[in-house]
Amino acid sequence: MTETRPYGSWPTPITSELVVRASARLGEVAVDGDDVWWAEGRPGEGGRSVLVRRAADGTTTDLLPPPWNARTRVHEYGGGAWTVADGTVWLTSYADQRLYRVPAGGEPVAVTGEPDLPAGVRFADLSADGDGVLAVRETHSPGGASADVVHEVVRVRADGAVEVLVSGSDFVSDPRRSPDGRSLAWLQWQHPDMPWDAAELVVRGPDGSETVVAGGRSGARPESVVQPVWAADGALWFLADRTDVWSLYRWAPGGGPELVVGVGSDIAGPQWVFGQSRFALLPDGRVVLAYGRDGADRLAVRDPDGTLRELDLPYGSFGQLRAAGDGVVCVAGGPTSEPVVLRVSADGRAEVLRPARDLGLDPGWFSRPEHVTFPTEDGGSGVASAHALVYPPTNPRVTGPDDERPPLLVLVHGGPTSAASSVLSLGVQYWTSRGFTVADVDYRGSTGYGRRYREALQGRWGVADLDDVVACARWLAGQDRVDLARMAIRGGSAGGYTTLAVLTFRPGVFAAGASHYGVADLAALAADTHSFESRYLDGLVAPWPEGADVYAERSPVHATDALDTPLAVFQGDEDRVVPPEQAEMMVAALREKGVPHAYLLFAGEQHGFRQAENIRAALDGELSFYAQVLGFDLPAEEGITPIDVVRG
Repeated sequence: MTETRPYGSWPTPITSELVVRASARLGEVAVDGDDVWWAEGRPGEGGRSVLVRRAADGTTTDLLPPPWNARTRVHEYGGGAWTVADGTVWLTSYADQRLYRVPAGGEPVAVTGEPDLPAGVRFADLSADGDGVLAVRETHSPGGASADVVHEVVRVRADGAVEVLVSGSDFVSDPRRSPDGRSLAWLQWQHPDMPWDAAELVVRGPDGSETVVAGGRSGARPESVVQPVWAADGALWFLADRTDVWSLYRWAPGGGPELVVGVGSDIAGPQWVFGQSRFALLPDGRVVLAYGRDGADRLAVRDPDGTLRELDLPYGSFGQLRAAGDGVVCVAGGPTSEPVVLRVSADGRAEVLRPARDLGLDPGWFSRPEHVTFPTEDGGSGVASAHALVYPPTNPRVTGPDDERPPLLVLVHGGPTSAASSVLSLGVQYWTSRGFTVADVDYRGSTGYGRRYREALQGRWGVADLDDVVACARWLAGQDRVDLARMAIRGGSAGGYTTLAVLTFRPGVFAAGASHYGVADLAALAADTHSFESRYLDGLVAPWPEGADVYAERSPVHATDALDTPLAVFQGDEDRVVPPEQAEMMVAALREKGVPHAYLLFAGEQHGFRQAENIRAALDGELSFYAQVLGFDLPAEEGITPIDVVRG
């Protein structure tokens, strides 16, 4: 029997404690003989990244105890911090960014020396190469200026000797040796491009000559290439967006790229981190690949005769595809399943190698997303619609009053090239089980809908994204699905910028907002950020510093006179991407105007919160903030301590 309570006040077992309890973030996967390896980010252990080995008999073992943390800071977002071959693991230690070698059954041995430069030397995108590894090396100058950072492809031997293989480009990634060891492939791109704008795939042949296989800006239109993989026959496979969407291509020396699989939607995603993989080549000539459609992933097999078969699996997200026997090992998740490590054969047989945690909850607690497309302002972009995953309020024990509509919480993802995911997120269910409708918006600029949709944000960040989140909220309210007077918006990083900007430049739409390490001053971000993103805003906003006036016009911190919406701000004190000074400028303006607000600064956190207690404090604090400003009671059953809302 259900009871009736006001929306927002519903009691739920999906608490902040459950959200973080043993909620390991599954990272990269590797297959080494009969062993399967993966990385787990564990909030309960300070957010450290732990390498786990699963032997053929099913037993699992952590490679190293605390405080070892396999994580790299290259590009600040990392990825590719470890690799394994024949039982030997190479990894970058987060504490000192040095490379370590861990022989099978042995202890870690430092391979690279203590960095001579104060800012340090970092390694990422590791791949085994004989008695050493290929890596991307990022070298920082003593002054720490982003313009002085050098990125190179190097080979590091077990004795610590380093050989520079590729230099001269602003950025490099994906160094991969051909099966015969005679050729080297890598990706490279130059400022102001990001890798999803115009990355080149280069191959250096046995004679030392270099060939640009695909990508870059030399053709009729820019092209991005990602995820090169050598096949056993010496052909090179990769994903490129020359047909608008990232599709699968094959190249053989002496020929040109051949389109192998195009599905009309993106197979790849933006390469914010190293080590991504959305397809795998099997020894028998089949290819397993993942691609998105209507807000969810499909896993498919391309047979040697060219037939593409979708596998019937109860998951809606697939990543980290690695060939394993007659199939793949990957990370998979779905609307009722947190991510798992999954082995899938080419005929669709699936085995869970690393299960999701036992939540002890009936699936009836989980809200299922609906993929929607809604109209928005064209604004000259040629794209007049946007997308979202909409989650209705769901609680098997409580319902809302007949004369009341649920509050809306609009989620704004980061990037801004990221995308909404249909994978079960207790961070979403935390809200829906309390009576919120949640809209996870894929505003223009999001990945998954092709290059044209992605580029609709070029030069219009702070305009098109605002149009889209407003259009989504009003569209849902117009369908009588949410309470027009109780709509809130939240986001982190780039999503935090959109949150701050829409509250500032589109006042009166949302009744509250929450910014998690959000950008408040675009000029400050352009002038003082790390190397990888130091020219990112040239495309999204305007060239810097020539377009300084545009940056000022779109920066919320310069228009706080228009900000009169209650706002909660959450920030890490060691954030290098968005320094805490930006959050504090907004908080100071709110305090001066007397706008209700809350501010939590977390010690030891960077760009994104990793420590369990801080994740809980931010989540419960945000709920408490909405309760106070939107006018509903917190469920007494949970004993949540109200956040301090400053009102003057």
